[in-house]
Amino acid sequence: MPWQGTMSELSKPEEDLQEPGKAQGLEEAQLLGAEWGEAATLSASSPPVSSSTPEGALPQEALNKMVANMVKFLLRKYRNKEPTSDDELLNTVLRDNQEHYPVVFHQAVECVLLVFGVDVKEVDPRKHIYIMVPSLGLTCDATQRGGQGLPKAGLLVVVLSLILQNRDRGPEEEIWRALSRMGVCVGREHSIFGEPRELLTQVWVREGYLEYRQVPDSHPARYEFLWGPRAFAETSKEKFTEYLLRVNERAFRWRDVP
Repeated sequence: MPWQGTMSELSKPEEDLQEPGKAQGLEEAQLLGAEWGEAATLSASSPPVSSSTPEGALPQEALNKMVANMVKFLLRKYRNKEPTSDDELLNTVLRDNQEHYPVVFHQAVECVLLVFGVDVKEVDPRKHIYIMVPSLGLTCDATQRGGQGLPKAGLLVVVLSLILQNRDRGPEEEIWRALSRMGVCVGREHSIFGEPRELLTQVWVREGYLEYRQVPDSHPARYEFLWGPRAFAETSKEKFTEYLLRVNERAFRWRDVP
């Protein structure tokens, strides 16, 4: 699948994309290289580049490297609350490979949205200037590690979506079953999300994004997740429905691309 190669590239040290002294540290590079596994399937919308394409086409391995570097650059801009532009991305990230900008930019934008929960929005169409904002209005990343941690909103979007698709109640066993297919497993430390049970049942419950409660009259006791009050305050089911339709539409559009 297209995103496996890109996520593998994220684990490698970042090229010098900015002035000296601002290169990404080893710890962050390792975090970016977390085994996000089947989360790649959420981004099936990005068309693969075949090695059998005509001479001069971009090999998949080279594409993965370019996309990974652009993802890292966009996430850094997000953490620093800085805008970016086509000119900056072309001259700082791609440099000698600017002819591949459209496909690299498209796949990088898809990755930061579907994996990290960050939207790339154009705020100046004339100068093509972009800002990075929390997906669906969720601000769960704002208080993490002084804003320096990797965005976790992508996982929260997945959990809230699963709850919504289960008629507003997400049985715990079904939530963990779905997340395990993405490499997020109970009792196993994740490089981006830490211990997922603590994140879902304590951190996000404490912050008001989720409710975690026993299913009424369940014997033996079973538990379920619901949307919390902060989730309702920051976003809405309507926005999530539109978001899921967009994701499904993109996946359908590219499903039969060779």
